[in-house]
Amino acid sequence: MANKSEWHHLYQRAAWRRLRAHQLAVQPLCEFCLISEEVTAAEVVDHRKPHKGDLELFYDPSNLQSLCAPCHNGHKQRIERGSKAVVIGVDGYPIEIG
Repeated sequence: MANKSEWHHLYQRAAWRRLRAHQLAVQPLCEFCLISEEVTAAEVVDHRKPHKGDLELFYDPSNLQSLCAPCHNGHKQRIERGSKAVVIGVDGYPIEIG
């Protein structure tokens, strides 16, 4: 398995930049925030399933989600470490995400 530095260059490729721009055009709002009916602009295109250098997963549009930076850097990181991430819904009840 490759380590992060071995695949980080993929994010500099024109193909990724086009795919990222397309994802943000199709889904401009943070998918995690929408769960609790918050409207927040997405600025990060995240891989739902970590690609770990697998080009098929890296470029798979169905493996992408749009997130705001706080959700990507908070909730998504907790999920990837095996913890649960929870947001509070508009009804006041917790909703597990991820």
